[in-house]
Amino acid sequence: MVVHTTAAALAALAIGLACAPPAVAQTPPPAEQRQASAELAAIIADYETWAAEQDPWTAGAEGDRAALSRLSDPSRQAELARREPLARFRDRLAAIDPAGLSADERLNQSLLSRSVSLDLERIELDRGRLAFDSEGGPEAMAGYLAGSTRIATVADAEAWLSRLGLLAGFYDAALANARRGVETGMVQPRIIADRVVTSTAAAARLTPDTDPLMRPMAARPSAISEADWAGLRTRALALINDQVMPARQRWATFMTDEYLPASPAEPAQIGLGQRPGGREAYAFNARWYTTTEMTPDEIHALGLSEVARIRAQMEQEMLAAGWTGSFADFLTFLRTDPQFYVTTRDELMMHARDIAKRADDQLPALFNTLPRLPYGVRPVPEEIEANYTTGRYNPGSSVNGIAGGYMVNTSSLDQRGLYELPALTLHEAVPGHHLQIALQQELGDLPWFRRNGDATAFVEGWGLYSEFLGYEMGIYRTPYERFGRLSYEMWRACRLVADTGIHWLGWDIEQARACFRDNSALSELNIQTELERYISWPGQALAYKVGELTILRLRRRAEAALGDRFDVRRFHDAVLLGGPLPMAVLEGRIDEWIAAEQAAGS
Repeated sequence: MVVHTTAAALAALAIGLACAPPAVAQTPPPAEQRQASAELAAIIADYETWAAEQDPWTAGAEGDRAALSRLSDPSRQAELARREPLARFRDRLAAIDPAGLSADERLNQSLLSRSVSLDLERIELDRGRLAFDSEGGPEAMAGYLAGSTRIATVADAEAWLSRLGLLAGFYDAALANARRGVETGMVQPRIIADRVVTSTAAAARLTPDTDPLMRPMAARPSAISEADWAGLRTRALALINDQVMPARQRWATFMTDEYLPASPAEPAQIGLGQRPGGREAYAFNARWYTTTEMTPDEIHALGLSEVARIRAQMEQEMLAAGWTGSFADFLTFLRTDPQFYVTTRDELMMHARDIAKRADDQLPALFNTLPRLPYGVRPVPEEIEANYTTGRYNPGSSVNGIAGGYMVNTSSLDQRGLYELPALTLHEAVPGHHLQIALQQELGDLPWFRRNGDATAFVEGWGLYSEFLGYEMGIYRTPYERFGRLSYEMWRACRLVADTGIHWLGWDIEQARACFRDNSALSELNIQTELERYISWPGQALAYKVGELTILRLRRRAEAALGDRFDVRRFHDAVLLGGPLPMAVLEGRIDEWIAAEQAAGS
C-alpha cells in the first residue's frame, strides 16, 4: 500500500532539527574537540542521574534496585522544582559548540536539548491540573504498578512495602493538582468526571481479598519463609488499611463533592480549547505528541484526506467479501452477525494467542534484530476492564524478570469483533509495541535518555505501521480481516479529525462520533470508550497517523532509491536501532542510511 499525503502536510513534518550524518573514522581530535566531547558526556551523565531520580518507574525497570522503593512525585511543587535544573542543563548544552563534536555526539546534543526545552515549556502549562483521564487517576496508576511488580525475594517485598507507604502521598498530590484545576477552570468535562467518580468509589470499597495492591503478594515465593511471608503480608495489609484506604476515600469524596459539580456538562464544553489557556496547551500537545511543528488545523486537514483515501480501499474489500448492499449496511452486518463474535472470555484469548503465534512465526523474514525479552497474552484485569480500551501493551523488564504483556479486553464480548483482532494483535504485540519497546530497552549502546525518549509519534506510528506489515506476514486471511485492518487505520485517521475537532474546533461528542460511526466497523462501545479517551487525553491521539505516514513514506523512498538492493530487514534495523526519534530526525537517519546503502552497492 502506498500512502500519499499533501505537500503541505509533508513539509509540516519537519521540526527544524538538524540530523547529522553518521560518525566516520577520524584522526584523533584536537584538544578542544576532546574537551567538547568530555563536556557533553558529563552533561549527559548528570542529566541521566537526575532524570532517573525523577522517574523511578523507568529506573526500576532498568535494574535500579533503590528506585523500586520509590514513587514519582506528581505534585506541582516537585514540577516547579525541576525548572531550575532543567534550565541549567539547557544552558550547559547550549554552551557546547557542536563543531567540536562527532556526528553521534551532535545528535545526542540536539535530542537532549530538544527534550529539555520541551520539558521547560510543559512546566509552564501546569498540565498536572488534569489529574486523571477516562481510565481514572491515582487508583489506575496504583493498579498498573501492582500488575507490573514481581516479588521473588524479601528485598523485593520490602521495596513493594515502601511503595505502598508512599501511595497515600501520591493520592494526595493528585487531589491537590485536581483541586488547583477546579480553582483555575482546567477541569475534565462531566462525561469524564462521571466515569471516574464511579471508579474511585469502587476503589474506596475494595477489601483485602479484592484489592489489586495485594496481587504482588498473592503467592509466597520459595525464597521467603512462611513466617517472613506472613509478617510481610501483615505489614502490607496494615499499610493499605491505615494509609491507602483513607487516601482513596479522600480522593473519592473530593471527586463527588468538589470536582463533579465543577465539571461542565454542556456538550460544547468537552474540549481543552474551551478551558482558560486551553488553546495554547492543545497547540503544545500537538507538537509534543506528533514531534512535529504541524498545527491543529494542518492535522485536521490531513485526517480528512486520510479518511477519504482509506474509505475507498474499504469499499474494495467490501466488494471482495461479496457484499452488494450499502456501506452502512455492511458495517451493521459486521457489528451484529454472530459469526464475528465469541461467547466466552477464553475463546477470545484463544484467538488472540493464535494470531500472536502466527505473527511470531513471520518475524525473521522481516527483522534482522529481535528482542530477547518475550511477551505474554493476558486478559485485562476485570476490576478495570469497563473503562479500558480494547487492548494495550504493558512493557516488561528483563532485569526484574517480567515479560511484556499484550493485554486483551475480554469484557462485552458482543462488542469485540474478531475481524479486528489481527490488526490489534500486530499493533500491541509483534511486530508492534512489544518488538519495538523491548528492543528499545535493550539498546545498551545508546544513552539512557535516548532509550527512554518520549517520542509518541515514533512509538505509536510504529504500532500502526506494524498493522500494515500484516499484509506481508500473511496475517489477514479473509476480506473481513482486511476490512478490519482498514477499519483500524480509519480509526486512527478519524482520531486526527475528532481530536482536533473536539479540542481545537469546539465540536461536541456527536460531531466527533460521526467519523467513526460512518466510516469504521468499530463497535459502539469501542467508539464511546475511545472518544472519552480523546476527550480526557488531549492530543495523544494525533501521534499514530503522523508517525505511520512518516515511516511508510520513508520506506517508499528507500524502495525507490535502492530498487533490488532494498532489504526490508536492514530498513527496519535503521528505523528501530536508533531508539525512539522525532520525525524529522528519523527522516534524516533514513536518508543517511539510504546513502550508505547506495555507496555500499556501487
